[in-house]
Amino acid sequence: MPTSRAPRIPVEERLFSLVLALLATDVGLTKSEILSTVQGYRQRYDTAGDNVALERQFERDKDDIRELGVPLETLDDPAASGNNQLLRYRIPRGSYELPLDISFSPEETALLTLAAMVWREGTLSGESRRALLKLRSLGGAASVPELEYAPRIRSRDAAFEPLRTALDRGVVVRFDYLKPGDAEPRRRELAPFALVQHQGRWVVAAVEPDTGSRKNFLLSRVVGPVQVTTRPFERPADATAESVLAGLEALRRSNTALVRVVEASDAEVRLSKRRGTEARGDDVLAVHYSDQQVLAEELSSFGPEVTVLEPQGLRDLVLARLRRLAADHSGEAA
Repeated sequence: MPTSRAPRIPVEERLFSLVLALLATDVGLTKSEILSTVQGYRQRYDTAGDNVALERQFERDKDDIRELGVPLETLDDPAASGNNQLLRYRIPRGSYELPLDISFSPEETALLTLAAMVWREGTLSGESRRALLKLRSLGGAASVPELEYAPRIRSRDAAFEPLRTALDRGVVVRFDYLKPGDAEPRRRELAPFALVQHQGRWVVAAVEPDTGSRKNFLLSRVVGPVQVTTRPFERPADATAESVLAGLEALRRSNTALVRVVEASDAEVRLSKRRGTEARGDDVLAVHYSDQQVLAEELSSFGPEVTVLEPQGLRDLVLARLRRLAADHSGEAA
């Protein structure tokens, strides 16, 4: 039986251990052999046979390492054809190793490793960790002192870590979410399938287990702690970080605001440099956005340097923010 408090193994360490184990065998390993012996699985393995959640984790991990281009093979047992429990898995070393004419210098490996570490908690978190995994499993190891001082990108949102934990475990979470305009937060129960960063803000994409609908939530609007449950949830095959980012980008392109900016102001410099911004006259810019409330917050920070022309809803939001700011400071001495 597994211990009641098995240590949490990082997903990249589990995948790395799985790749090494499958590279080390010529005849392959059965699912039960993998789950009972490989780091990251064995800590949660139940000898009594209740390993349904762990088997689902293994199925997802197989897909992940195949996405890396790893030639994971499945071998059927001739004596028991069709018995999934007796299938054997292996990675043929000859098909996986780098060609002889391709190699990385210590400096190149250092740069690749450093890049992956910097992006460890960034927009491409999963992809960068997998890239680092592949470099390590191909023998790419660099002993470079500068890596000890590698920068890290940390999320300031307290909800980030528990949501990432839920993603690793494939379970449902509960949290209170405060939508703009609501007086009180609303309790949500969701199955997260991707954490992405879009326009500098963290977003969790999730499925509502009871309805199957998919929605995106800004981590900055999560109120209070995130409760990570033990309720498992099978992630839809097409629910990926790439699809979430593509959807957010399509939404950003479809929403356009027209703003008048003061010439040579900070607002003109910053807004004109935003991706996709177009000039509509000498002092008018067309700015794309995915969340009206977020854009209103940004535009109001420029004060008199920006005037919103349209849409009217955005104009009203900015004016409301500026009026509240003026009211808050009306009693202060000049």
